[in-house]
Formats: sequence, C-alpha cells, structure tokens
Amino acid sequence: MINIPLFKRELNGSIKLLVIFAAIMALYIVMIISMYDPQLIKTLDEWVEMMPGLMSSVGMKAGATTLTGFISSYLYGFVLIVCPMAFCILRANGLVAKYADKGSMVTLLAAPVKRRVIAFTQMKVLACGTFILVLFAFVLEIICVASGFPNELEISKLILLNVGLLCLHLFVGGISFLASCMFSDTKYSIGIGAGIPSLMYIIQMLANTGGNAENFKYATFFTLYNPDNLIAGETSAIIGIITLFLCAVILFVCGIAVFSKRDLHV
Repeated sequence: MINIPLFKRELNGSIKLLVIFAAIMALYIVMIISMYDPQLIKTLDEWVEMMPGLMSSVGMKAGATTLTGFISSYLYGFVLIVCPMAFCILRANGLVAKYADKGSMVTLLAAPVKRRVIAFTQMKVLACGTFILVLFAFVLEIICVASGFPNELEISKLILLNVGLLCLHLFVGGISFLASCMFSDTKYSIGIGAGIPSLMYIIQMLANTGGNAENFKYATFFTLYNPDNLIAGETSAIIGIITLFLCAVILFVCGIAVFSKRDLHV
C-alpha cells in the first residue's frame, strides 16, 4: 500500500530539511554532552536557581546526578522538542497542502494509483523523516557518551527517552498531516498544523514555570512526554508515550481518510 517512486521522490525532497535540523541538533548534542562535569553541573544549577522561571520553562531543571539525567534536562526539554517539531510541521505541509495550493495536485493524482495509497505514501515519508531525525539524535548521543563517558552509558534509558520522543513527534506530525490533508490553502494548513503544536508548547512552557500556571499542564499533550519519569521507569510515563503513539495513528488514519474523500478541484 505504498507508491515506491513517489516515496523515493518525496524522501529525497526531505533531505535538505533533515540536514538542516540534524546539524542544529548535532551542535547542541555534542556541546551539551561535552559540558558534562560534576563541577560544571553545580554552576549550571546555580544559573537555573538564578533564573528558575526562564530555565524551567524550557524543561531545564537543577539537580541532575547522572549523565542521563543531565542529557534529559538540557536536551529533551527544548532542542530535541523544537527541531523535530519544526520538521514535522514544514514537511507535512509540503507533502499534501502545498501541492493543492500551487495547483499541482494533478501531478500526484495523474498516475493510476488510488488516493489512499498516495496519502499513505506521503504519511510514510513524514514518519520516516521523523524517525531518521530521532534515530540520528540517539546514535549521536551514544557515540558522544561512549567516547567521552563510557562508564556513564545507560543505553536502555536513552532508548526509552528516544522512543518517547519519537511517539511525541509522530503525534505532532499527525496533527500537521491531518491539517495538510484538510486544507488546500497552505495558510490554513500551516495555521492549524503549526498553530496547535506551537500553542501547546507555549502552554507547556507556562506550566513548567510552576505556581498557579502549573495547572496548565493538563491542557497540553506535551505533558504526556515526561523524560524524567521515563528515566525513572514510572508506569504513568510509559502510558503517556503509548497514548501519544495511539493518538498519532488515529490522526494519520483520519488524514488519509480525509484526503481520499476530498474534492480537490483538479
């Protein structure tokens, strides 16, 4: 249920974005892991305590006692959330809505291939691109930790962190993909596909600051991905990422169904 030529063409079309976001992620991953040092952690913790609202808003917390906890605090609250999320939003829009907006949807539908096959193929391109980014981050983390701090390598916890990260971004991709399948105008596709995840992340940032704003965490799906609780092996965190994955599947299925039944005016 996949169109191989279309899949290859669109995956090649993802390369530029993948390289850009992978480069940004690589810069931060290498820099953060190389900074790991018990003495430096104390200094960073002091910065967090000096600016608790700003640091906690992007998921940075004081008190990390292991390298895995350090990585979780300084990478999985902002950089590894924002970069793959931006990729999902941009690529989802380009895979469906952009064709309709430019009036070139006929190029997708010209071949004797069913619409649901085309939609499923585009969905696979988005999912594969997301998987590649998360896998890249995971492999680079393993290389950096193994080369610099081999005794600190906790590969099972890093796997769990990145499986959860993948589930989160598949969910974000599902939102953007559904929006792309619903609207022919990219301004609406981007407005919904980017607006909802961005708004949810802003709400999460507010919730992270604590105080009265902490209750906002119940209004955003980002709460379902909790790196610290995943590292601790808490059941609620596992349930959270499973929920994200199942909801992502539902969103992708809805997107394919919408694309298959829409009047695309071609």
